[in-house]
Amino acid sequence: MPTLTLMAVHAHPDDEAISTGGVFVRYGDEGIRTVLVTCTDGGCGDGPGGLKPGEPGFDRDEVVKARQVELARSCEVLGIDHQENLGYPDSGMMGWPDNDAPGSFWSTPVEESAARLAELMRRYEPQVVVTYDANGFYGHPDHIQAHRITMAAAEKTGIPAKVYFTAVPRSRMAELGERLRKLGIEPPGGDEVDQTETGPREEWGTPDEEVTTYVDVTSATDRKFDSLLAHASQSDNIFFVRMGRQVFGEIMGWESFVRAVDRTGASVPESDLFSGLR
Repeated sequence: MPTLTLMAVHAHPDDEAISTGGVFVRYGDEGIRTVLVTCTDGGCGDGPGGLKPGEPGFDRDEVVKARQVELARSCEVLGIDHQENLGYPDSGMMGWPDNDAPGSFWSTPVEESAARLAELMRRYEPQVVVTYDANGFYGHPDHIQAHRITMAAAEKTGIPAKVYFTAVPRSRMAELGERLRKLGIEPPGGDEVDQTETGPREEWGTPDEEVTTYVDVTSATDRKFDSLLAHASQSDNIFFVRMGRQVFGEIMGWESFVRAVDRTGASVPESDLFSGLR
């Protein structure tokens, strides 16, 4: 029988920890091979002291070097078996000049990037592939591009039996926002109401009725928290760390997904990404 394999396709260093850290740990502990594909170099992340791209003293090359070290540490914490870098320059947030920079992930033709990902799918033969939905969850161009190339590569190769999109049910988003405010932490989006790429803040997340899969990762929350800590240079952006280990463990014990492709016939709702495969 082929080795059971989970592949997640993420946009930046640190994305692997936020939405799939739990399933990486859980399935790795169960003996399933785990593969992370990181599409960009993370060069539009924060520099030392929270220095932002475009600010005086920001050194993109140094940010890339630091984030690669952090990514390696995160993968070690999560027990990821194989980590592959596509290495495209980070495209920044939607509307940034970096979107159209030569060679950026966003500006690279989908078929070109998808062909590279398809080669990795052929190498590892993952039965289960995880990425983002068509809006990249919140409209980030690199997340959207990761979705596009994953779907193209999956169709091109016909290898994955199941493809999932990461999801946070809207009911959980509301609970998380309330819990964060009690801790004195403002949820992402601040007081903004109109978001051209994401929709109103109260509509962030996935409608509950669209979520097909809830995976229990309570045994993995400590390691997931540690993987977020590994991305220390991005601490200003990774607000989850500010809630502390105990609260994080209490509210981050489940990871949710929308099953977008299925060739197993497994029923939904389901509690296992590998249902129908073992």
